[in-house]
Amino acid sequence: MHVNPYLMFDGRTEEALDFYKKTLGAEVIMLMRFKENPEPQYNPPGGDDKVMHCAFKIGNQVLMASDGDCSGKGEFKGISLTLTVDTAADADRYFAALSEGGQVQMPMSETFFAERFGIVADKFGVSWMVIGGGKA
Repeated sequence: MHVNPYLMFDGRTEEALDFYKKTLGAEVIMLMRFKENPEPQYNPPGGDDKVMHCAFKIGNQVLMASDGDCSGKGEFKGISLTLTVDTAADADRYFAALSEGGQVQMPMSETFFAERFGIVADKFGVSWMVIGGGKA
């Protein structure tokens, strides 16, 4: 059994994929556009070139995403993705990259459980908890 996050970007999936490639080294492993759908009656109006479904990897984790109904009103509430890295320096670097155009919810700092920990909502509204340099 696997549980994979499925992110609905409502028209901004391609932009999000480019951002995650640049900031986190994401690798797209599959992408299908609505115009490739064998049942086009379910496509959103004007969404032929939008992403119907994709899968991408960050590290060894597969995430999935879609433009959904292409409304441009994507919301991510009640969930955070956790990015765990080996070093405090990596945590600081990824946190800074994810913060670009986003909103810091908890600045990076030392905690009782890690050298570095912070929470940021990226420019798409996806919340990330970044942890680095775990303590023994």
